[in-house]
Amino acid sequence: MARERLVVIGGDAAGMTAASQARRMRSDLEIVVLERSPHTSYSA
Repeated sequence: MARERLVVIGGDAAGMTAASQARRMRSDLEIVVLERSPHTSYSA
């Protein structure tokens, strides 16, 4: 059975907030974050 996947476009504060909120709601969800720059926001 395939796992559900969430793809977040953008690793800025809003993207990382969305990813962390999704993780809190669904611990079984596979989360992929795509970011163009080499830096991601860890302040979310």
